[in-house]
Amino acid sequence: MVQALLAIKYNMDSPLISILIPFKNTASYLAECLDSIIEQSHTNWEVCAVNDHSTDTSEALVKEWAQKDPRIKVVNNTGYGIIPALRKALHISSGQFITRMDSDDVMATEKLKHLLTSLLRHGPGHLALGGVRYFSHRGISDGYARYERWLNDLTAAGNNYSELYKECVIPSPCWMTFREDLIRCDAFDPDRYPEDYDLAFRFYRAGLKCLPCKEILHNWRDYDERTSRNHEHYAQNYFLSIKLHYFLELHHKAARPLTLWGAGAKGKEIAQNLNARNLPFYWLCDNPKKIGKKIYGVPMLHFSEIEKLASPQCIITVANEDAQQEIRTFMEQRDFQSMQDYFFFC
Repeated sequence: MVQALLAIKYNMDSPLISILIPFKNTASYLAECLDSIIEQSHTNWEVCAVNDHSTDTSEALVKEWAQKDPRIKVVNNTGYGIIPALRKALHISSGQFITRMDSDDVMATEKLKHLLTSLLRHGPGHLALGGVRYFSHRGISDGYARYERWLNDLTAAGNNYSELYKECVIPSPCWMTFREDLIRCDAFDPDRYPEDYDLAFRFYRAGLKCLPCKEILHNWRDYDERTSRNHEHYAQNYFLSIKLHYFLELHHKAARPLTLWGAGAKGKEIAQNLNARNLPFYWLCDNPKKIGKKIYGVPMLHFSEIEKLASPQCIITVANEDAQQEIRTFMEQRDFQSMQDYFFFC
């Protein structure tokens, strides 16, 4: 019955998918990107490409493609940066389904069909995702390889939100939603960077359920000029800022004692932010050289002190993976629940 209603409302045989593509100075990669879209098995799509003040031949290249294929629209960004460009792209779109694409990446041939089929099977209130694969002419660093495995493991199980505070859990160029669901999540309205991580939190806040997918649907290019490698909005302090913003909005309970576990650079950044907000907290660590001392006026306590607190919540900024597992075991042995009582911020 649900699928029958969706078929009537969304023209299940061939609904229109809007592909939002901000671009800036990616002339070297645009042809391969657009080729991969034109070769999609699902053919009822539109590209909403927005030129973000390119200084190379990117704009001319996309306009040339648009003359050959009326499904490709290209306009100039009236603002500056990826968020205004995404707003513009959404504004000129008309599809019932919305997805993003990076102008330097490559789609798997079945990407649109796979994401669309998943959404139509489950209906509104869901977020279709796909696996990603990094590629580069020089090979992929161990850090990117670990992120790829971590992200794909989450996506395969549909458990993306379970580690929401660690890193962006939604592959930014490999998701699809019903248009009304994206609008309900405030789309690209907030001026908050990184925009993909912010949107992941808003997908979670709106209750969109992640649909599991084990297929690799997107090829993610890595190269030196890539925005996430160079722009200040993708620096680690922005990630901590956005994590704390949504933790305080979505999970922090003012009546419960707040604790911070970890006194490295990230722990200190969070501590400074909590102090700036006049939010009291207990600061925990396992470094005997720091225990008993004060940092930013807050005494350092042995982590076992958390057991003396009534129903505490804990932000954990310890990055070492082995130490994280030890902390997780410590928490689980005391019946603390992840994403309720403790939150890994790295």
